[in-house]
Amino acid sequence: MNATSLRGALLAALACVLVGASFTANSVLGDYPFAGGQALRYGLAALLLVPLLRRDPDSTTARLRRLTRRQWGRLALLAAVGMVGFNLAVLAAEQSAEPAVPGVFVGCAPIVVGVLVPLLEGRRPSRVTLYAAGLVAVGAFTVQGWGRTDLAGVLFSVGALAGEVGFAVLAVPVLRPLGPKLLSATVCGVAAVESALLGLLMDGGSFLRIPTGGEAAALLWQAAVVTVIGFVCWYSGIQRIGAERATLFSGLIPVSAALTAPLVGAGMYGPAQGVGSLLVGAGVAYGSGLFGRRGAAGARLPVGAPAPPTGRLSGWCPE
Repeated sequence: MNATSLRGALLAALACVLVGASFTANSVLGDYPFAGGQALRYGLAALLLVPLLRRDPDSTTARLRRLTRRQWGRLALLAAVGMVGFNLAVLAAEQSAEPAVPGVFVGCAPIVVGVLVPLLEGRRPSRVTLYAAGLVAVGAFTVQGWGRTDLAGVLFSVGALAGEVGFAVLAVPVLRPLGPKLLSATVCGVAAVESALLGLLMDGGSFLRIPTGGEAAALLWQAAVVTVIGFVCWYSGIQRIGAERATLFSGLIPVSAALTAPLVGAGMYGPAQGVGSLLVGAGVAYGSGLFGRRGAAGARLPVGAPAPPTGRLSGWCPE
């Protein structure tokens, strides 16, 4: 694994660990209006990302103006499916299913992305990635187990899986022209508007209220840490190692949640969680090439990476 791949893997891992740890914050927001909370979270995150954009050499306004209508539509779909829709599906699933159920479905995201991305790009899925994705999915299932559910819980959990897949796949074509920071800021702004509109349709003017101290702290954590830091790290990871390998690290989400849950008395970390964590770690390490250098045949450059100086792809890790 070269330096670029290693850095991309670490960024993707950090993003997923932050998301997993955020489940504790979600439990504090159970009584806060869903759409209003999402609007506040993503709106604040977009504002916090603005100062980071001033350091970019290329003009932010110029890059946004160069986007086509189709790309703006993709950004709107990314925010609706991968952010607002994902959170809504998880919330709806947990109304009739135990939290482990949507967690198990989301743990299958590496398999879906490992098949979908290559097919969309006209190439065959990598066996290494698929084997690693299967190992990660089994590990995520072992960490969380399977809980009580009904048909509605299963359907909404499938929707959560679609949102997790969309969060990675839909971003790939717009990651190159925008970059991780501008992409994160733009989709957060779009998601804030979509959440506000959804709140007005669902709850009218009551979709927003002044949060309590605990709710304010949870919203600030989700906006500043999970969204600002997590999103930039996630898309920086995809930029370096590609969506297929980056999505393998989503298996760390239930592991992080299981590790942090005992800190607030929301669960326990037992032998099953330990075994599942080892399986996830093995799958991630295998799929990312940590166990050895992967062959260059069929290699593909990460999103936004410069082409090597020769016609061969030696030294680049394949997806």
